[in-house]
Amino acid sequence: MRQLAYHEAKLEALREVLEEDERVHLIGGSFLSLSPHRLNFAAIEKAYPDRVTAPPISELGFCGLATGAAMAGLRPVVDLTTGSFLFEAWPQVCNEAANALYMSGGQVRVPVVFHMLHGLRGGGAAQHSGSPQAMLWNCPGLEIVLPSSPRDVKGLLKTAVASDNPTIFIDHTGLFEIEGPVPDAEYIPLGRAEVKRAGADVTVIGTSLALHRALGVAEALASEGIDVEVVDPRTLVPFDLDTVMASVEKTGRVVIVDETHQSCGVAAEIAARIAETGFDKLKGPIRRVATLDVPVPYSQPLEEYIGPSEERITRAIRASVE
Repeated sequence: MRQLAYHEAKLEALREVLEEDERVHLIGGSFLSLSPHRLNFAAIEKAYPDRVTAPPISELGFCGLATGAAMAGLRPVVDLTTGSFLFEAWPQVCNEAANALYMSGGQVRVPVVFHMLHGLRGGGAAQHSGSPQAMLWNCPGLEIVLPSSPRDVKGLLKTAVASDNPTIFIDHTGLFEIEGPVPDAEYIPLGRAEVKRAGADVTVIGTSLALHRALGVAEALASEGIDVEVVDPRTLVPFDLDTVMASVEKTGRVVIVDETHQSCGVAAEIAARIAETGFDKLKGPIRRVATLDVPVPYSQPLEEYIGPSEERITRAIRASVE
């Protein structure tokens, strides 16, 4: 077990999947885009010059290329940089890759990974701060992965590349400097949530970077006698409802924290599943802390105001237990 930063664990996973399977190809100039560590990807490009491609900026084109290559037997991993750029490739991802298995009667597999960075990152503005995972969750046929720790990014990325299904792999630049223990060799199964912090008073479900804000709030509220349990779904598809409901049954109170927009977002879908499955287990209303329903502003103070800040999370938890 070694201590690695998130960006180090991610690069290690990419190196290992290239070494272990010659069918793996990387499409994209850098899998650490928007990060000061993006140049570290150059060592992988140098080691595998025939399997790392930096295509022209045409998301529709190279996502179509990757989808076709996956159908033909390769295992491409595509870097779209920001989640907003996925909108340019929507037909290839949602109308081709996601539907191929079903429409071929199980004859065509599409083992492709679409990698992107999502969320509020400080001045990204409306066209570079997208969190499309809720929209993608509405598209059957796609696996969706949202790691939050160095261990998770390595183990889940290796599992995603090994999957025979098209997989959306979503990172956040705010995670890159976070450090944590990482096993030498581990594949983390999709569809297995993890309780990141045990507690008895309220369940907080957090995804990606929002999970760490929830953990920070939980530690601060412990001094007030509020015992917060924090659950990380880790994947949206498949979704581990059993682990979530076990926590809800224990605490009876739920706050969901996520960077997608509030209307029809990830928090809304998780809230609906909890209400449908265990309404009788709740002691009060489910509360959501999500990005407000406006285009993301360029102004950083305004961006902070609309996002799931620690202040908003704290208010939601206090309201839930009062």
